[in-house]
Amino acid sequence: MNTLKNMKLFALVALVVLVPLPAQAEEGGSGHYLPGATASFIDMLPSKPGLAVANFFNYYSASASASKQVPTGGLLTGGLDATAYSDTVVALYLTPLKLLGGHYGVGMAIPYVWIEAKGNVTGPLGRTFSTSDTENGIGDITLYPFMIGWTNGDLKYDVWFGIYAPTGDYEKGKLANVGKNYWTFEPVVSVSYISSKIGLELTSFAGMDFNTKNDDTDYQTGNQFHLDVTAAEHLPLFGGIIGVGANGFYYQQVTGDSGSGAAILGEFKGRTIGVGPVVSYATKVSQKDLVAEIKWLPEMSVENRLKGDIVWFKVGMLF
Repeated sequence: MNTLKNMKLFALVALVVLVPLPAQAEEGGSGHYLPGATASFIDMLPSKPGLAVANFFNYYSASASASKQVPTGGLLTGGLDATAYSDTVVALYLTPLKLLGGHYGVGMAIPYVWIEAKGNVTGPLGRTFSTSDTENGIGDITLYPFMIGWTNGDLKYDVWFGIYAPTGDYEKGKLANVGKNYWTFEPVVSVSYISSKIGLELTSFAGMDFNTKNDDTDYQTGNQFHLDVTAAEHLPLFGGIIGVGANGFYYQQVTGDSGSGAAILGEFKGRTIGVGPVVSYATKVSQKDLVAEIKWLPEMSVENRLKGDIVWFKVGMLF
């Protein structure tokens, strides 16, 4: 299937879309990465040099029980309910330069974030009161100074190094912040196989996030491991290729939180596991390669985080 082979030529790197979710125990057990941000063939590096641009839209709605407290903006908050939207512009340039046999690339993702959050906050004197917050603005920008991609027939494998910069606004004591107020450094490895004969896709992304301290709250979020896997079948449709399958994820904080801001709840390690459907479509528009994807990822097993639903819509083009 020649069109399947062409899919590798316009598959765009899914530079991680930042969705700061303060109601998600933003410091205690959560980090910059959101499940599903990189998970399928659309998120692999392109197979040829060129400029890729994309737009990633994300919706996340989640809540926690009234008895569950999470550290949020320097306060303890129970019964949190949050809705967050982000729209991220992504740009990637894959250069002709080769390193270790693969093409070297650089990239950047700039998100605009909207957040609504409400909950029961416990103040410094132990008094609990209900409050709500809304905020919007440019979030934490993601930089990718180092990316390498290799292609071997139907098999692709990539490595990259991402840096989340604390460019979004942050204010201690607020439930809703569009930035996290700390840096994250993220090495990622990925492997993707799409059969040119039967259209079967098997893709896996694994990353580790290393976080610096939030100086405003003296809170050091522990390091997190995340794994996303996709299995899908791709078939010809209306002159392009449609893919239908499932995306599963596993997200685990592997080291505990620290600092004086983490003294009450201790390590507060976060974990979430989920699975959901994914649909993609690849075609050509004005001789340019276009790819789009939509997925729904319900969280099914959650610890020290809010539990909710994640929706992604991604569209990109290779020039």
